[in-house]
Amino acid sequence: MEDLYREIIIDHYKNPQYRGRLDPHDIHFEDDNPLCGDHIEITLRLDGDGKVADGRFDGKGCAISQASADLLIESIVSKPVEEVKQLTKQDILDLLGIDLGPVRLKCALLSLKVLKAGVYGLGEASDDLIE
Repeated sequence: MEDLYREIIIDHYKNPQYRGRLDPHDIHFEDDNPLCGDHIEITLRLDGDGKVADGRFDGKGCAISQASADLLIESIVSKPVEEVKQLTKQDILDLLGIDLGPVRLKCALLSLKVLKAGVYGLGEASDDLIE
């Protein structure tokens, strides 16, 4: 089963469906993982009901960071922002479907950290945003 998830991660890394930038956008945030140099930028467009109408990510980094960003954006399109605010570390791990060590975990969670900082309108991202 883990091999299937590895294939999904590689596919999202090589063929991301949500890579790019939205202009105009309602929410924008970006941050780096200083340990490895991964970078994620997320832009979201909201509809009149407070739902994510569209989302994109851009950045550079390892397969885990880039695939998790693509999977995360895919999972939040059409969801209310209030629901997006409730996403947890476990939600990302469930999307990826594989066990990760501490270093790779930081890579996988960078997109969630950036997303939450953006939807909460914070000036900077913090690991405290990830439960």
